[in-house]
Amino acid sequence: MSYKTIVVHVDHDRRASVRIQAAAALANRFGAHLVGLHATTPARIPNYVRSEVVADIIAHEREARRAVDVEMAARFDQIATRAGVDSREWRLSNHDPVDALTLHARYADLLVLGQSDPDEENAWLSADVAEHVALEGGRPVLVIPYAGDFPYIGKRIVLGWNASLEATRAMTDALPLLRQAERVTLLTVNADAGERGRGGEHTGSHGDMPGADCALYLARHGVQVEVSHDPGVEIDTGNYLLSRATDLETDLLVMGAWGHTRLRELIMGGVTRTLMQHMTIPVLLSH
Repeated sequence: MSYKTIVVHVDHDRRASVRIQAAAALANRFGAHLVGLHATTPARIPNYVRSEVVADIIAHEREARRAVDVEMAARFDQIATRAGVDSREWRLSNHDPVDALTLHARYADLLVLGQSDPDEENAWLSADVAEHVALEGGRPVLVIPYAGDFPYIGKRIVLGWNASLEATRAMTDALPLLRQAERVTLLTVNADAGERGRGGEHTGSHGDMPGADCALYLARHGVQVEVSHDPGVEIDTGNYLLSRATDLETDLLVMGAWGHTRLRELIMGGVTRTLMQHMTIPVLLSH
């Protein structure tokens, strides 16, 4: 498996260029086709107002939107050219941005989005768009923080492992990056091997030694991996993963999204939400 189609969300926020650069660098690295997607919903004018709206105002709004699209398409093309990406295309969608991103993600190997910036006054996307697209799109989502530069992503990777379906999906979705990494740390937090069955084997999903089976699987795929089992962690898992990633000078964190039900995540917070709010390095999410 490799990344052959990468879609990057392009909008008018101040971090769009950084996001395009990251996606273009990955496309160049993997020989992938790069898609720049600008999704914006046209202004909806109620029927009872239409008769009162002057036609040239509506035309002006459409022209302004067209100018923005041309500007962003030019920025995308310039950055992709500079990165050496020959196979690329520009797409414009007039559907709801989240719906458009979810749809286009299904026909790609990787979707690149930006972290929600609380200081961005004109943000068009909600704060939970990355989680939503990872949940509904069925493809891995690489989220780029709203601060910092990331010229190379995936040299030192932390894989957050809890033996769940979501973590398994994230691990396999990240294999192209894991194979190229100089160092991969498989990190388990407060993992329990479970009780022993009649034959003496552990019945927990982690096996006899948390992370060992996962590391063996990765080794067969050519990934050099170190296992770090951290029991007795008292702070929440999300903040602990970020802290360990900083200690290890990591440039990418890989993890499963929505380890609990969406309702529980909304009520109690959750690892995914913590990471999306406080991340300082790129995060690859899969569900």
